[in-house]
Amino acid sequence: MITEAHRRSVEMDIAVLTSFLAPLLPALLRPGQQALETLSGQIGAAAAEKVRALWARLGPKVAERPGAEEAAVKVAAGEERWTGTLALHLEELLDADPALKAEVAALFADAVAAAGTTVIAQGDRSVAVGKSVTNSTIITGDGTVTGG
Repeated sequence: MITEAHRRSVEMDIAVLTSFLAPLLPALLRPGQQALETLSGQIGAAAAEKVRALWARLGPKVAERPGAEEAAVKVAAGEERWTGTLALHLEELLDADPALKAEVAALFADAVAAAGTTVIAQGDRSVAVGKSVTNSTIITGDGTVTGG
């Protein structure tokens, strides 16, 4: 369980926030009940509510920045190369508003806690590990071997 003191002491990693949101953006950018049902199907009802609360606070700020909104729409459409652009925009808008950044960090921590262990492998040749890997061989989709 994430305590309030721990939540305040941890600096939010924008890349992790962006990677967490990226596969959820198609549902987050669609209004209505169907979007909530899609989100609930992806991560569960409790986590979906937490993610919607996060996006309710962050989404309007993204919409105010044309480049950020464009990047979010592109990432939602599956254009992975826009993920870095979205991360840069999120970093800029959160750095410009420390109160918003603290609020988003708390909401993000709540969403991650509600979702449980979430591991996202995004991009070519990526590998995701939920805990740890020892004495193992990892083979990526293109046949690259690591470890062994």
